Amino acid sequence: MKWKRYTIAAIALCTLGATGLGPLTLSALAQPRLPQPPQERMLRTLTVTGQSTEKIASTIAQVQLGVEAQGKTAQQVQQEVAKRSSAVVALLKSRNVEQLQTTGINLNPQYSYNDGKQTLTGYQASNTVSFRVPIPQAGSIVDDAVKAGASRIDSLSFTASDRAIADAQKIALRKATQDAQEQAQAVFGTLGLTFKDVVSIQINNANTPPPRPYPVAFSTSTKMAGEAVSTPVEGGEQSVQASVTLQMSY
Repeated sequence: MKWKRYTIAAIALCTLGATGLGPLTLSALAQPRLPQPPQERMLRTLTVTGQSTEKIASTIAQVQLGVEAQGKTAQQVQQEVAKRSSAVVALLKSRNVEQLQTTGINLNPQYSYNDGKQTLTGYQASNTVSFRVPIPQAGSIVDDAVKAGASRIDSLSFTASDRAIADAQKIALRKATQDAQEQAQAVFGTLGLTFKDVVSIQINNANTPPPRPYPVAFSTSTKMAGEAVSTPVEGGEQSVQASVTLQMSY
């Protein structure tokens, strides 16, 4: 019979055409399927974080002090504060302090209360300034500022120079990176693994904490054995910290 002459491929063509999939050529059917590319092997990594802290000497004192006065009228109080503030600022400029700036000007009414009745009794005014000075000079400058008219020492904090902090940051980063590498080598060595490459590097931080204010209780220079003695000021040390995270393949 004639139908026996059809090839299997021709029968397949007829069947596909009847299902609405459209005509296919024999060459299309005969084309071998390309092998699928093998999936890449999953990248194996180890993540380690190294840390380092560098201690550096504080060399700069950040000081904030104020002039405060009270009186019956706002004009009287403001003039008194302005007069004394000018004297303090003139002194600080003559001592070549750095970053001298006004940080606050305040004028507030003062009231008394009696049987629920509020009565204006006067005014209080204040001016505050801040400046930076080498620590060895801080005590004598603060004492002289009090003599010139300052009545408040609001805060005192210590820091290192910008150059010293930048140098310490680089050292801390270098040591943190070495710490991370040593941790990885210890793990690889213990497990018998072979390090291949550093996949990623993350610098988490390389900074120094902001200057921390210290409570102060300064007074004018005291006399000891007939000689004026400046208020002692010691800056101590501060820490510069760094943290580095390495992702390493093996």
